[in-house]
Parts: sequence; C-alpha cells; structure tokens
Amino acid sequence: MAGLTRRIATGLAERLASTWVLLSDTTNFLSRSSAFIQYESQLRELRQRLSSAKDNDKELREIRKELTELRAALRVQGYDLSLGALDLSIKGFRNDAAVAEGFKRIVIFIGIKELWYIAGEDNHQALHEFLESECERRHISNIRQKHYLWYRWNHGLLMISGADSETAEDFEILKSWGEQSENRYALLGKLKKA
Repeated sequence: MAGLTRRIATGLAERLASTWVLLSDTTNFLSRSSAFIQYESQLRELRQRLSSAKDNDKELREIRKELTELRAALRVQGYDLSLGALDLSIKGFRNDAAVAEGFKRIVIFIGIKELWYIAGEDNHQALHEFLESECERRHISNIRQKHYLWYRWNHGLLMISGADSETAEDFEILKSWGEQSENRYALLGKLKKA
C-alpha cells in the first residue's frame, strides 16, 4: 500500500512539475511577443489555479488541457513556442580571430516578411555573392537589409556580432530591427538549427 501511495504521489508531483514547466515556457514565449497583453490575464489565472491545485488531480488535468489548447491555438496562429527557451544578443564587432572563439561567418538578407541567410567558412564576400545569386535565381527582389556577421549558439543564446565588412550604421539598423519581438523570433526561428 505504501508503494502505491508513493507512486501516486510521485506521478502527481511529476504532472504538477511538468504543468508548471509548460506554463512557464508559454509565459516566457508570450512575454517576449506583442501577443502577451492578449493572454496575460489568462496566464495569471492559470498560474493561480495551478498554485492551489497541488492535491487536486482533476484540476491539474484541466489546467494542463487548457494550456495544451492555448499552445495549439498559438501554433495555428504561426507561433513557434519552442523559441521561448531561446534568446538573442546582437552586440559588438569581431574579426577573423572569432573563429577561435567558436563563431561562424553568416550573411543575412532581410526582406519585408522574410529573411534569408547563408553560413559557412568562406569569407563574407563569397557568402554574399552566393546568397545574392541564389536570391536572383529564385526571383527574390524585396531585400531591405544585408548584413555581414559572426554568430555562435551558447546554451540557447544566439550571439551575433558584426564583421569587418558590416558598417556600424547597418549594424545599428540590425540591432533596432532585432529588438522587435516578431523579428527576434523570426531570426531565432531561422537560425535555431544553424
């Protein structure tokens, strides 16, 4: 009997913990988006209910169901909730010595609603030429910004720095662009597997 009680208690604790993680991940993602205001009161209410539902298995299941439905609705709207655990840092300039620090070269073209990139070991000019010819081949003409950068992933943090071929003015434009949550998520989404 004690073993059964322990297993039930362990299962309940795991369900509670995983529901907290799910709620935290959802809140973290939405807090960095313009949609947060729309969901703020709902998230607060779920947090309060979860705090008082420690021993109520039925209520825990209901809260988890509501969270799952909310996340599904957000995905239908085009949100990638896996990006909530990722962050972006755009700062500073680096040179070729950045390779020794684990950075890689990348060229990014930003359009009105899309972005394109190429990363590799070639110099930034060669990467630019390849990406530009690829965009021409695909008849992409709405490019608004071009950036020559260094990047590195560090435990969920995408670190981006300007390269020697990136002007300070263009880098400031990129930083301003990256401060907008939708743009930040677009960049993280594109580069999460880079």
